Amino acid sequence: MAKQDDRNQPMNVVHADSFDGFNAPNSITTLTGHVLITQGTMKVTGDLAKIHVDGDQQVSRIVVTGKPAHIEQLDDSGNLMTGDALTLDYDNINGIAVLITDAVVHQQGRGEAHGDKLTYNTQTAYITGESNGDGRVHMTFLPKPHPVTPAKPASTQPVAAPSAAKPASASSAAKPASTPASSSSTSSQRQP
Repeated sequence: MAKQDDRNQPMNVVHADSFDGFNAPNSITTLTGHVLITQGTMKVTGDLAKIHVDGDQQVSRIVVTGKPAHIEQLDDSGNLMTGDALTLDYDNINGIAVLITDAVVHQQGRGEAHGDKLTYNTQTAYITGESNGDGRVHMTFLPKPHPVTPAKPASTQPVAAPSAAKPASASSAAKPASTPASSSSTSSQRQP
């Protein structure tokens, strides 16, 4: 893989208005107000986050709610994935983000998906979606971008020919360099 697995990076609570909890085995810490959590290239934001720590004191899961809860991360190709929903349930062990209620996932250069529930694998970019009741899953697939080819000149005539005949500047044409040549030819005519 081109980039280092974000799950091997430290998880940082960059901002929260308040928190309740502690880093102990099998515990949950609650963060409230303008929550911002980062881990490698991943960034999660929301109004409330519950950080689940497993028996090995590893962050195993983060459940974020907000209007919306938001996740973003760069994939191995450097493309940005963003996801928004009312609830985001992120499995930190397996790298799976489940977005629930008004869910949208946008994959840069690939497209986007909308549904009641979207499941996104942050390591493989594999996505599944489902709807509840009368709702529908919507997807947009973007075409592969084609490389831009430079435009061909309109004429096949050499372009450099007219500019080669043109003097570099007006001052170079009036240089006294031609004066010594003509004075030497004049002086050669004066000599017997």
